[in-house]
Amino acid sequence: MSTTGSAADPHPLIAVTGASGALGGRVARRLTRAGVPVRLLGRDPSRLPELPGADPAPPAPYGDGEAMRRALAGAHTLFLVSAHESPDRVREHVTAVDAAVAAGVERIVYVSFVGAAPDATFTFARDHWDTEAHIRTTEVRHTFLRDSWYLAGIPAMTGADGVLRGPAGDGRVAAVAHEDIADAATAVLLADTDPTGPSHDGRTYDLTGPEAFTLAEAAEELSRATGRTVTYVPETREEAYASRSGYGAPDWEVAGWVTSYEAIATGEMATVSDAVPRLTGRPAKSLAGYLREHPDSCRHLLLPG
Repeated sequence: MSTTGSAADPHPLIAVTGASGALGGRVARRLTRAGVPVRLLGRDPSRLPELPGADPAPPAPYGDGEAMRRALAGAHTLFLVSAHESPDRVREHVTAVDAAVAAGVERIVYVSFVGAAPDATFTFARDHWDTEAHIRTTEVRHTFLRDSWYLAGIPAMTGADGVLRGPAGDGRVAAVAHEDIADAATAVLLADTDPTGPSHDGRTYDLTGPEAFTLAEAAEELSRATGRTVTYVPETREEAYASRSGYGAPDWEVAGWVTSYEAIATGEMATVSDAVPRLTGRPAKSLAGYLREHPDSCRHLLLPG
């Protein structure tokens, strides 16, 4: 395994977790195109992309501190994409962070969530707060990227019956595109390669779309994109739990699904930030723009024939 990179090198080695996923993979590709040495980490190394200048690491689950330490040896910066939701996610994050510190990593860029707080309505946002709090206790330089709901989730959460349902009331959400998060993250990660550029140390950026919309407005946008009528049905909490009970998911996961909508209702997802255009130099994608660029995201909503 290569140990390319140090704080003094023009291109210090960046370790990218979740490199086989939607966000980590995008970031890894952008970094390699910029000529930066990258180490790819993923739950299944066979699914890691083959990229020039990228070094695939052996399996290193977040919760395996020794495996993470070995995988991060020689890395200057860790891009830490949050682990899949689980009851032990905070412990897994803490283990990964401690392994990074033990391996000598000097900088962590962590993908958090907008509205992260110890009392956040969205239960998974509390996990992100706890992870941020642990990173702050280390002496490692750090930046937090708090992204909003994914724009990709809007059509994905709409049923084939053309109904988007959840206890979001008339609240608003400033959903953001994966591409915008990846571009913003890349700008932050590349800052260390340009000594004349801005420092992002100790900064927290809310990564959002350009506008906050209600789910009723989202349904209207989906209707325009698909040519069929898509509607939003606001549920009560009881209705939301009942409508999701058939998936066979554990209670903690269903609570996460339901409270994500409830956080919209309380206004905790309405934040609109200019961080994406400030970091990337271009406007953030709107829902309408996203649907135009990704028509396949609505394929399940198209009527037969």
